[in-house]
Amino acid sequence: MSKDGLTVLSLFDGMSCGAIALREAGISVKQYFASEIDRQAIRQTQPNFPDTIQLGSVTDVKVSELPPIDLLIGGSPCQGFSFAGKQLNFSDPRSKLFFEYVRILREIQTYNPDVKFLLENVRMRTEYENVISKELGLFPVMINSALVSAQNRARLYWTNIAVRRVDNLFGHTIHTNIPHPSDRRIYLRDILDANVDSRYFLSRKEIDRLVKVREYDYKEIPVFHESGLFDLDCEYCGGDYYDFQHPIIREYVSDNRNIYKSSIELPSEVKRVPLSAIQNEHLIEGLSVNSNNTYVISGAIVSPQFGGGFRPIMNGKSPCLLATSSNYAACLIINGDDMALRKLTPAECCRLQTVPEWYEWICSEAQTYRMLGNGWTVDVIRHILHYLKI
Repeated sequence: MSKDGLTVLSLFDGMSCGAIALREAGISVKQYFASEIDRQAIRQTQPNFPDTIQLGSVTDVKVSELPPIDLLIGGSPCQGFSFAGKQLNFSDPRSKLFFEYVRILREIQTYNPDVKFLLENVRMRTEYENVISKELGLFPVMINSALVSAQNRARLYWTNIAVRRVDNLFGHTIHTNIPHPSDRRIYLRDILDANVDSRYFLSRKEIDRLVKVREYDYKEIPVFHESGLFDLDCEYCGGDYYDFQHPIIREYVSDNRNIYKSSIELPSEVKRVPLSAIQNEHLIEGLSVNSNNTYVISGAIVSPQFGGGFRPIMNGKSPCLLATSSNYAACLIINGDDMALRKLTPAECCRLQTVPEWYEWICSEAQTYRMLGNGWTVDVIRHILHYLKI
């Protein structure tokens, strides 16, 4: 490593969350090479990091043509592994790109055996996780972004930045030795803007569509056996499972994490929808209806393939941000007998991914949501990089 800083190679660079984390961690970077094929992501990255050297597709990266690499980072495409997808694992051509990461790492190790690396991916079946661990020579650590932000986002991180050796009958195994960051106890309530443009609120027509989609029962949850838009069940939502404690929602009213009094204001042009018309009195039972108190419940708008409707999240965190628009983070705002439902704004989603305010956005809102869903939680990466010995 040069005294002028690290030479970094970032594969599947996206919006350059790695570069953001390095800057936030105060780590000097001499050169930053990025492999990315998404034109919108490149267009977003370059104004923020104009010195980034773009290399194109990961399959075209030739280590022999690059200066010595000190740090290799990347989050290979996860669609084949995600529990939210079809789980094609390594049969998915996108997930096969992991082996390009391995190829490049091996080529770097021929001249720099001590090169530091970091690979991120989703939680997956143990058999697939073990394949990655075998290729990289160590086991990962699972860190949930909920520790540093208001977002539920459990991810696996394989890195030799800090490791520990575990002896056993057959020799030893190497494990990633990054401790979990301290819990900052940040909840959705802490990152919401009080005043939000009315275009982020769902219309009555959109809500009616959600009500129609949400017409099924879960027999294993008899407490809320009636079908409704806001059934409080334990459901797969946006890539993560969430704990559910039942049966009375009023228990959560006294728990500041989730349902809480708020200074949130509703735009005057947003039409209130009578809560009683679509709630089957599930939430009314636990709330002080006929009052002027405003409550906010975190949750997600779920696509029909996962049952549809709005799913409350009982730990007060947002769901995992996704790159697709089929499932997205939202919040339910209740005031008396009325409610309004809205999706989170790009600025709020940036806070969920702990993207700093200095990062300039030039792409469209749709692209912003997509890149944030594909990106890393910056403060988790910064936490890992903190253990680099420079």
